[in-house]
Amino acid sequence: MARSGLIELEAILAIVHRGSFRAAAVDLGMSSTALSNAVAKLERQIGVRLFNRTTRSVSLTDAGRTFVGQIGPAVESIHDAMNMARSQQETPSGTLRINSFATAAREILGPLVLEFLRRHPKVHIDLVTEGRLVDVVAEGFDLGIRTAELVPIDTIAIPLGPARRFAVVASPDFLRDRETPRMPHDLLAHPCLRIRLPNGALYRWHFEKDGQAVQIEVQGPITLDEASLSRIAVLDGIGIGFFMEADIRDDVASGRLVQILEDWTPPLAPLCLYYPSRRNPSAAFRAFIDLARDVAAARNAEAIPVAARNPRTPRKRAASTAQRKE
Repeated sequence: MARSGLIELEAILAIVHRGSFRAAAVDLGMSSTALSNAVAKLERQIGVRLFNRTTRSVSLTDAGRTFVGQIGPAVESIHDAMNMARSQQETPSGTLRINSFATAAREILGPLVLEFLRRHPKVHIDLVTEGRLVDVVAEGFDLGIRTAELVPIDTIAIPLGPARRFAVVASPDFLRDRETPRMPHDLLAHPCLRIRLPNGALYRWHFEKDGQAVQIEVQGPITLDEASLSRIAVLDGIGIGFFMEADIRDDVASGRLVQILEDWTPPLAPLCLYYPSRRNPSAAFRAFIDLARDVAAARNAEAIPVAARNPRTPRKRAASTAQRKE
């Protein structure tokens, strides 16, 4: 049996509400003949007469009253759902799900995510951080944040700021009675904070200068897998730490930490916000993308283009390592 459409159900309810086929047809923007045909079609499909009709009046049959009592709330719920969906196309609301590495999330939380929430209080953001690289579509995310060379080539990417850097730091008290490392291998003479990657492996600190790449397997009193914990340990003078520069920038500026080996930490690819091409995006999605572009322009107009994903791009090996570390 053919399925009835929403128009037939709306026709029934309009006739009941207006008390006549003619008035209902005007409300629905259709001819009386078309309305009568829609009702007749539905009656044939369900095998029961819904209306008693004369030239002067129309009334529901007993079966019609039962039918209307059941479809009325259902049609109202359908309209509510349609109106809600339509409103999300007009006013930012609903939920945006974003997947990111933890260090990347820390970089964009204040300037992008929190600023967006201040501007659009009806939107809820579900920000998930994890070490693995996920398929944002398959995992049910609206957006992802990764460094440029890890962004899937079949997505749209927006660089979120300038090139990033690693930073090697220690507290002033730690360095006071020690010789400051000048070369990466000098770190082997100092206690350092070891880093455990999400896959369980220990991270080897990566450096590069004048085309010379160096990896150092540091030694030290503690192994940690979270940058915020490493920062606490370094501030307490436990050893030398290896971070994304954004994580300790304020500490260096205030003098709480001292940055070393700066000439061995070249620029890396920038962070990118990325998403699959989509039609009819919600107002919340469009607003988030617009703000991301504004933030990117404000942070650094000369950010590395998305073309940095090309395997031939300089520093790709170091940048990929940065992401594994994150």
